[in-house]
Amino acid sequence: MTADSEGKRQGGLKRVALVVAAGRGYRVGGQLPKQYLTLGGRPILRHCLATFAAHPDISAVRVVIHPDDRPLYEQAARGLDLLEPVPGGAERQDSVRLGLESLEGLAPDQVLIHDAARPFLTMDVIDRVIAALDTHAGAIPALPQADTLKRADDDGGIAGTVDRAGLWRAQTPQGFRFGPIMQAHRAAAGQTLTDDAAVLEATGQTVVLTPGAEDNAKITTLEDLHRAERRFQGPGEIRVGHGFDVHACGPGDHVVLGGVRIPHTQGLVGHSDADVALHALADAIYGAIAAGDIGRHFPPTDARWKGAPSDVFLRHAGGLVEALGGRIVNLDLTLICERPKIGPHRAAIVARVAEILGLSGGRVSVKATTSERLGFTGRGEGLAAQATATVMLPG
Repeated sequence: MTADSEGKRQGGLKRVALVVAAGRGYRVGGQLPKQYLTLGGRPILRHCLATFAAHPDISAVRVVIHPDDRPLYEQAARGLDLLEPVPGGAERQDSVRLGLESLEGLAPDQVLIHDAARPFLTMDVIDRVIAALDTHAGAIPALPQADTLKRADDDGGIAGTVDRAGLWRAQTPQGFRFGPIMQAHRAAAGQTLTDDAAVLEATGQTVVLTPGAEDNAKITTLEDLHRAERRFQGPGEIRVGHGFDVHACGPGDHVVLGGVRIPHTQGLVGHSDADVALHALADAIYGAIAAGDIGRHFPPTDARWKGAPSDVFLRHAGGLVEALGGRIVNLDLTLICERPKIGPHRAAIVARVAEILGLSGGRVSVKATTSERLGFTGRGEGLAAQATATVMLPG
């Protein structure tokens, strides 16, 4: 477990994502299990891991792997804040049970179980499953069956037409309250059920359907992989996020703005170092990738972040963009204060922000304005900052 995951656990492990990646899956072709084949320049497994890691309501992520795949897993998970992986079993159902058992000591409230071969998982699919767990023991994303279904005989002829009314195509992640799904998997050991929802259904409990997504398709064949690869041949998707932060003035002889210590007649009050500039920038980046805000990733109730330098938050936000296969195109920051004067420090702030995120200085804009002595900034009671982040993500 990494330091960040441990911190989240201490703050209360609400919800864990369990990604099943122990299968051999050579049908796609090549010498590697399909979850480690390259898609858009990254292993297939990394795509869903990055999405879970970026989701503000996922407390931790654990992957179930084949013991022989540890080096491949390390490459796919590099730089992501994940729990230690655990070995799987002979069948998928065994792997899920072993993964669930590995989480018992962490005592999560809920678990979302996802197949590694579904790389195009989106935040809204996760959101809908999570929302349904407020009132149900289990929920899965699914799509209504649109095509006519035929039943074939042994010779390949049509034996009949299946009524598709009420039929849905199940997807993952499938979400459950942890206790019931753990008990259900133990009771189902040795059976062969088609998915985790079926495991819970076998105990008599109801699993509800939530809207899935066509893009959340499973890669099973080489044709599936080629179809998925075409998504990365376009220009990509531009995202824009906005951030705003305020901190009150208090005793002190300096402020920290944009990671730069600036002499001043007052300090800024905050749980961390109260750097309004880096807080606004981080929130703008989180917003661009729909990853919540600083408070959800680094809660102010957590003593670990008391007095922490805010470059930790900004670097984390930038790392999530990188993990999603994206890049930061531009950052635009405006500081709002009467004093201190920002002009003499602007170049240093630009350089520090660029350094934290590994950007060229030409992608970072820093401006300052006053509020014409109006409001709390005009009275010198606090400083404010607003920021915009432009991010390019794979299409």
